[in-house]
Amino acid sequence: MGVRYLPSLIMSYLPSGVGKRNMIKIGILALQGDFDEHQKMLDGLGINTIQVRKSNQLTNLDGLIIPGGESTTMGKLATDFQLMEDLRTFAMRHAVWGTCAGAILLSKNSGHVQPLLGVMDITTARNAFGRQVESFEIDLNVPALKVVDPSDAPFPAIFIRAPLIETTGPGVEILAYINDDQVVAVREDQWLATSFHPELSTDNRFHRYFLEMIQSK
Repeated sequence: MGVRYLPSLIMSYLPSGVGKRNMIKIGILALQGDFDEHQKMLDGLGINTIQVRKSNQLTNLDGLIIPGGESTTMGKLATDFQLMEDLRTFAMRHAVWGTCAGAILLSKNSGHVQPLLGVMDITTARNAFGRQVESFEIDLNVPALKVVDPSDAPFPAIFIRAPLIETTGPGVEILAYINDDQVVAVREDQWLATSFHPELSTDNRFHRYFLEMIQSK
């Protein structure tokens, strides 16, 4: 697995062009972070989306993405906007995917005092892979993605101040490792957590995997 360090984050995205799939509507929590990038990826897949900043915007959603950003700031804003309990209630009934900071918010413990949804039986360690200047891209083997693509192509995972998933409970499925022992992607029931940023790559397989989670419920 070769590491490709990123001196700058100049990313490209998949072009849109697929017809709208009106049966699915995904919310992207848009309090802080890279929510626009998730929306662009889903737009390219023909998915109806909405940026979520208020509790009433959770109505009639099939799933929610909590993006990368700064987990403490995101949790504080969600608390200030009286969103935390509604997000937790939504997560108990629907598919939710957290990337980077979003994975921290889904975890039950981050090793810091901060607001967490605490729905996933995982613990996380913030900034475990270094500072922003130490951001990198690495190819990951993710067999679970064969649900949406039969190829064995590795997934180009982009890590930016990424958390490590330190511990997992008995009901948590580990989807990907770095160095054979560092967990960076997990699934538990209707919840998905990735330490890295699939939305910053041109590979849409993790977004398609999340949609498959919703459709298979």
